[in-house]
Amino acid sequence: MEAEYRMKRTYIGKVKAVIFDWAGTVVDTGVMAPALAFRAIFEEEGIAVTDNEVREPMGMHKRTHIEKMLEMPTVRRRWVEKFDREPTKDDVDRMYAKFVPKNIEALETHADVITNVPQTVEELRDRGIKIGSCTGFVRPILDRLMPIAARKGFSPDVSVTADEVPAARPLPHMVWLNAIRLNVSPIEAIVKVDDTVDGIREGLAAGCWTVGGNYVGLSAAQLAVTPRQEVQRRMKRAYDIMTDCGCHYVIDSVTELLVVIDDIERRLASGERP
Repeated sequence: MEAEYRMKRTYIGKVKAVIFDWAGTVVDTGVMAPALAFRAIFEEEGIAVTDNEVREPMGMHKRTHIEKMLEMPTVRRRWVEKFDREPTKDDVDRMYAKFVPKNIEALETHADVITNVPQTVEELRDRGIKIGSCTGFVRPILDRLMPIAARKGFSPDVSVTADEVPAARPLPHMVWLNAIRLNVSPIEAIVKVDDTVDGIREGLAAGCWTVGGNYVGLSAAQLAVTPRQEVQRRMKRAYDIMTDCGCHYVIDSVTELLVVIDDIERRLASGERP
């Protein structure tokens, strides 16, 4: 207890680590690879799913994502209409076994590092800030993604996947394991950056600052041709979603993260905590 008190007393309010989500936050604008893989495995079962149904559980362990989709009344109704029975654990297991290779395949064309991420990470490191990462992907998927991302400019100090912890998002275990591997404390010296509700809830549950954004569900190519009014509508919806889930900050671009870090350090120095 005394050691903990000394640590908090000497903590001067500097951010020590930023933990990034992967798909949709640092790579794959619009989270296209997982979305395509989920759609494909449902189509192979003969079940049509909408983009909103595919994206609603984003951020979770991918097996849990499939379970959550099958629990949706609309999807469950289509399933029962087709098979005349409720979906089972065996169905989930079969679909998840197909998901991993399909997601890996989709990464070949949807693994671009998001604009300005490498430069922002370099600036964070110049400030002495460590770079962590966590994801709803399992290790075999991230092991394929990390070398691609590294060649394109993003290579974190630490990575944690959903299958490395007892329970993934929205529980805080992946953030805490990042803190251990990065050797960073206290937890309020960490900022979690994510594009999903469960990823933000994960950061909040862990006790760190949270920054959300990029919840528009469009690839970079789609963004370039989508009418401005539609993009603004999606961005407003994204802001509402991120704000409603308790996110401390919502940004349009990763380039705004440095300004957010400045403000967090100001708040920490004045005694504020997440």
